[in-house]
Amino acid sequence: MNKINHVAIIMDGNGRWGKKRKKGRNYGHLKGVNTVEKIVKASLKLKIPIITFYVFSTENWKRPKGEINFLFNLITLYFKKEIKNVVKNGIKINILGNTSSFSYSLKKILKDTLRKTKKNKKLIVNLALNYGSKNEIKDAFVKLKKNRSKITESQISKNLYTNKLPDPDILIRTGGQRRLSNFMLWQLAYSELYFLDKLWPDFNGNDLRKIIRNYRLIKRNFGTI
Repeated sequence: MNKINHVAIIMDGNGRWGKKRKKGRNYGHLKGVNTVEKIVKASLKLKIPIITFYVFSTENWKRPKGEINFLFNLITLYFKKEIKNVVKNGIKINILGNTSSFSYSLKKILKDTLRKTKKNKKLIVNLALNYGSKNEIKDAFVKLKKNRSKITESQISKNLYTNKLPDPDILIRTGGQRRLSNFMLWQLAYSELYFLDKLWPDFNGNDLRKIIRNYRLIKRNFGTI
């Protein structure tokens, strides 16, 4: 039976979900946060050690400014309101990506959240924010060149944002698209990929359990026949 160490999720379909209900894209993002909470609770029950959410990509800066501000305000307000529960539930928050271009208030709330949760061990929740896998790999090579390190697979992995984490066993993408969208291109080389037509706000704990059950029973060949 396959062991679960790390689940990565591309949360696609929030905007379409909101528009289908004639309430706008931001309404979909708001409901998407509720789904994140449900999946985190399900992950705790399933004893999944690490879960990564693709929250905001480097390409997402092309979205309307109002939508971007709404997304960042959602993150800020969530951690202001829920930080005590996050700590109480033993959840450690990590950030994957470059946060240097974020506002002072967002950077401060993220920094405070990392500090307050750094000793928690029940579940690691990675938030990929201003994340792009091509930039991540490029930055790894820049570090290796600067340190005059030998270029090996191991050294590249050690210089990625995920350097202290195992690669994902599973990648889940909601929303009907069958692509990786510049997400963890290096880390997902041998992951099992699950693409769902269901939009992210409709995804739930039962969906996650079904995927976990399927994963535990499949034969993994890691590129071999």
